[in-house]
Formats: sequence, C-alpha cells, structure tokens
Amino acid sequence: MKGISLYSVIPVRTEAREGAEQNTQILFGETFDILEEQPRWLRVRLHLDGQEGWVDAKMATPMSPAEYKTYRADYSSAAIVAMPMAYAVSENNGQTIPLTAGTRLAKYCITSSQPSLEGREIKIGRFEVLGVGFQIDPGMVISKSLDLNEQNLLQAVRFFLNIPYLWGGKNAMGMDCSGFTQVIMSLFGKPLKRNASEQAEQGRKIADVSKVHAGDLLFFDHEDGKICHVGIAIDSERVIHCSGRVKVEKLDSKGIFNAETGEYSHHLVAIRRVES
Repeated sequence: MKGISLYSVIPVRTEAREGAEQNTQILFGETFDILEEQPRWLRVRLHLDGQEGWVDAKMATPMSPAEYKTYRADYSSAAIVAMPMAYAVSENNGQTIPLTAGTRLAKYCITSSQPSLEGREIKIGRFEVLGVGFQIDPGMVISKSLDLNEQNLLQAVRFFLNIPYLWGGKNAMGMDCSGFTQVIMSLFGKPLKRNASEQAEQGRKIADVSKVHAGDLLFFDHEDGKICHVGIAIDSERVIHCSGRVKVEKLDSKGIFNAETGEYSHHLVAIRRVES
C-alpha cells in the first residue's frame, strides 16, 4: 500500500511510540510505502530517499494504485518551494497550510493574473494534490532547478541562516546537518540520500580543498573515523553547515575553524561532487 503526507511535516520515528527518536521527516506531498500496520502506527519507507521508520497512522493518507500512478507522473516534473517557509491556500476550503523548503508541487503553473486594489497585476501559482487545487505565491517557488554556482548558492542559502539544529529535522523550524544539505541540494536538482554517511558515497571524490567548487559536499568525522557531519562548500575557504544553527564558517584543509572559540570544530575527511 502507498501513502502520502498532506501535512506540512510528519515526524518519522525509530520506534512505534511518541517518545522515540526522530530520524527524519516527511514533507507535504511526499509519498511512501506502508510496510507494516499497528493500531496507532505505520512503518513506512520513503520514496524520496529510502528511509524507514514509524509514523502516526492518523497523519498518513492512503493512496489507491490509480491515485499513486497519476500523482507520481505529475510529481516527477514538480516545482519546488525554495524559501524556508511559504503558505498555500486550498481552493477546496480556503484553509492555509504552511510549506517548508524542499516541498515539491505537482502540476504547478502560473494562473492568469488578478488585479490588486492598486490596479497592479498579481501572479498566482497553482498546484494540485489528489485533485485538490492550491494557490501559492510564485515568488516562493522555483519551477526548474537552479544552476549550481557560488552566486546562486549564496542567494539560495541566505534565508536559511540561523535555522536551529534539530536531530532528524529538515524544515524551517529545525534541521540536522544532512537534512539541510538534502533540502538545499534539491533546489539545484541534485537528490541526496538522508544521512551524512550515505551522502558521502554519492558523486565523485575531490582530491583536496584547493580544488573545491561551490556546492561540493564536505564530510567530517568523529574520533573513531566514522563520518558524522556534512556541509556545503561556498568556495575553498567557506562552508555553510548546520551545527547548533545554520551558519557560514571558515574552511581549510584541516576542517572547519570556529572563530568564536579559536579552534577547529570539525575534522575534514572527504569531499564529494554530486554531478546529477
């Protein structure tokens, strides 16, 4: 059986209980396989990145095979919310739903403009989910992937600065390091796995930091040598990452240098360039 999220964010937990660890989140419009059912919980596998876990059964909306087939055909070429937070209005009941960055919008288009009170034309974005239309400010959305370069990267990430760290989070109210990279790189048409250790296996290896390009993924390890952290290179001397909060810090061949403490906070072990 298939399911879809019609909530802004659904927590995915490692166990079927409220107090269990959150290992990721499902954004509005994302689909998943339902692997197991309990009275209050469903074990799911996300189609986006293959992550598995437990979700509250009342937050999951089942899909028929026909609904899923139609929706996925439209979803493959979906637009994407590029700002940390946007708001969509249902044409069915007029209710508003907040949408976080990385949310994909199926059957997105720009509708005919409407005049404002001042006589200016206002463009309206429109998308559909299971036959229900929604309207959204098109300034919050990109209809095609951005070119990955330093200028576009800086433009994309500037609104994400100071979003707080949240384990398993990937929305504007809290992100972890790999949730941040997954969301940001999706704006550039580069799908990533969910966890830093998985992302470290994607793309091709870059030899050293002097050869870094904007958008390269930078990986850092624990003392045991296991990858535990990931950030995005702005250039060969700066990295943006989520550690405590989303921030830009100094980068060199050793790792991330924290100007506040005067020490290195993360040890650089790998650089990867995701081509597609």
